[in-house]
Amino acid sequence: MYQYRGYGLSMGTMITGWDKTGPQLYYVDNDATRLHGDIFAVGSGSTYAYGVLDTYYRYDLSIEDAIELGKRAIMHAVHRDAYSGGVNNVYLVAETGWVKVWSGDTMETFFKFYPVKQVRGIQNANEA
Repeated sequence: MYQYRGYGLSMGTMITGWDKTGPQLYYVDNDATRLHGDIFAVGSGSTYAYGVLDTYYRYDLSIEDAIELGKRAIMHAVHRDAYSGGVNNVYLVAETGWVKVWSGDTMETFFKFYPVKQVRGIQNANEA
């Protein structure tokens, strides 16, 4: 990142891992800001993701619930932000390493959470 200083570019990312004290999550940006925390969202749709995370995050979430929360937060960011979209890859980071637990199109995720309903005799495209 250092080589791009002064170019007017902006970048934010999350870095996660596991050490002797447990799981760690950091936000790092192009100005070398490093923040340690429990949840972060980055990118142009992050405000929408934060809305979901702030509403539903609990420290005692099960792994399955945490994965679903992450998918939902990203889906909301993609749905509401014109500059976001594509494939959502979800990874689980544990003491033994990381594993990819899910990958899917964000629009398919939208229809999972918000199924299209039949409107006045118009058939759902999935049922046709």
